Amino acid sequence: MDSSSFPDVESSNSETSSINTGGGGGCNTASSSAGASSAGTTTLSRYENQKRRDWNTFGQYLKNHRPPLSLSRCSGAHVLEFLRYLDQFGKTKVHTPVCPFYGHPNPPAPCPCPLRQAWGSLDALIGRLRAAYEENGGKPETNPFGARAVRLYLRDVRDLQSKARGISYEKKKRKRPAQPSSAVSPPGPPPPCEG
Repeated sequence: MDSSSFPDVESSNSETSSINTGGGGGCNTASSSAGASSAGTTTLSRYENQKRRDWNTFGQYLKNHRPPLSLSRCSGAHVLEFLRYLDQFGKTKVHTPVCPFYGHPNPPAPCPCPLRQAWGSLDALIGRLRAAYEENGGKPETNPFGARAVRLYLRDVRDLQSKARGISYEKKKRKRPAQPSSAVSPPGPPPPCEG
């Protein structure tokens, strides 16, 4: 892969949206699976493959940065710069406050508002990069993907997109497993007699 192209960076959120950073050097699922199985006997999960691609994309971004950056010198500010860079490849319409469709989830007509990365895609991306950083030897306390500035940025993006798109980003409630009751319930009525 030449130093001017980036692989595809996809997101694994409920909308199955993707972050495509342009460039023709992307991995497709078939070649990723083939590469994973030829390297070892275990096939990586979709999440692990995505995390590896995201990590490689961020590494390429650091390499192409002017001046080039080493991972050890990377800070939360550089992560924010990376997220803003990715915005140019976004596919989510985010209405500006002056747009007549601001706050409408399904606008009836096109408008000139910018396309951005969806908050859910960025949030999932940061989660994968945060995990990859530590898996590649980084210490949790120096993880730039867990920096306060990154968390605040993601919260601001979520709030802005929620208002602009008229969509609520409520936390999904976890389903608790049904717990067997400790008290014995009284038996139900006897089955009807046939006769």
